[in-house]
Amino acid sequence: MPNATKNPPLQLEGPTRPSGVPADVEYHRVYAGDARRIPRGLLAIVLLLAGLVGFAQLFLFGASLIDAHLMGGAGSTPLQHAAGTLSLAVLIPYSMLLQRWLYGLPARSLHSVVGRFRYGLVARTLLVFGPLLLVAVSVSSLLEPGEQIPWTIADLVAYFVIGMLLTPLAAAGEEYGLRGLVFRVVGGWTRGARSGAVLGVVVTTVLFALAHGSLDPYILTSYLVLFGSMAVITWRTGGLEVAVALHALYNVVGLVLATTLHTDVSGALSGRAEAAGSITYLIPSAALVVITTIIWWTTRSTGPARTPAR
Repeated sequence: MPNATKNPPLQLEGPTRPSGVPADVEYHRVYAGDARRIPRGLLAIVLLLAGLVGFAQLFLFGASLIDAHLMGGAGSTPLQHAAGTLSLAVLIPYSMLLQRWLYGLPARSLHSVVGRFRYGLVARTLLVFGPLLLVAVSVSSLLEPGEQIPWTIADLVAYFVIGMLLTPLAAAGEEYGLRGLVFRVVGGWTRGARSGAVLGVVVTTVLFALAHGSLDPYILTSYLVLFGSMAVITWRTGGLEVAVALHALYNVVGLVLATTLHTDVSGALSGRAEAAGSITYLIPSAALVVITTIIWWTTRSTGPARTPAR
């Protein structure tokens, strides 16, 4: 069993661990103990899902009021899209709050096994893997652009700003909620670390893929690969940074290209259940499989990153 001193440099950016976090455990085993605390874990998942739905309804209601009484807009507007992304971004502090309340651990320990967000790791992720994912998403969007509609200049600018500022936060919110809180909850239910990782990856991947509302085989497969890759990467790197960076890039490139091609973004998001995919949807999936394989290969001799021993 590898210890903290044998982890690769990208995983050792801090020698200490937050108070209360167990020593020398993998990211998903921080909640594990002698008692599996399944009822507490189920409560955490229910509260997270309730927050996901509740925040979305609250933000969308506020956006519709502003649109109706101040902006004069109707239907799907950039403000409502911004409200939807903000409702996901709020999951970052909300997940930390649930961890603190239900498990008594510092909020910052949700970032990674070293108890902080490793910005250097994000920079290296974007530098090494960013070009591959950018090209894959771009090729997929060009081959399958979707239905095109007229766009106003104001809407194009608004969606560009939302894509640059809020979409990365929304992707991060999904990671902190699912690959952070839920992955740790489910990963602590088993007796062993490896079985906990398998259970955590499967549950978070299937749960969130089905929550996106599409049963089309191509679209559903793309979701399963995306969320499964993010879960495996979180496990191997011992934190959410790489998953946040890749997920944010995936979503930002997709939104910016959709507006550049004048695609019906709102229609695509609201019509997921009826959408029909194609093989082109799996081009970014192939890139994510390559990235995940590389990360697994580079950590093969050390195993998943662990919390520091001291």
